[in-house]
Amino acid sequence: MSAMGDAELSQLHLVSLHFLGEWPDQSFPPSRCHQRLQSAYQPEEPKPSQLERDVAAVLDRLGWTHVFEQETTEGLSLDM
Repeated sequence: MSAMGDAELSQLHLVSLHFLGEWPDQSFPPSRCHQRLQSAYQPEEPKPSQLERDVAAVLDRLGWTHVFEQETTEGLSLDM
């Protein structure tokens, strides 16, 4: 991992979050690497699709309060 740049470490951080979500009783990555991966992770600015915008417009007309993206405590952005 020492030869990896931030882009690669950022992707590995996402893999580790998926792994931990799917197999919470397993250990990935080793705890000594977690902070390094997490610090390399740089989330992108949310870019709602046209479909998301269309759904949001309908929800607005119905008076249903919502958000386009919800950020988790881990920094992941979830679509509405």
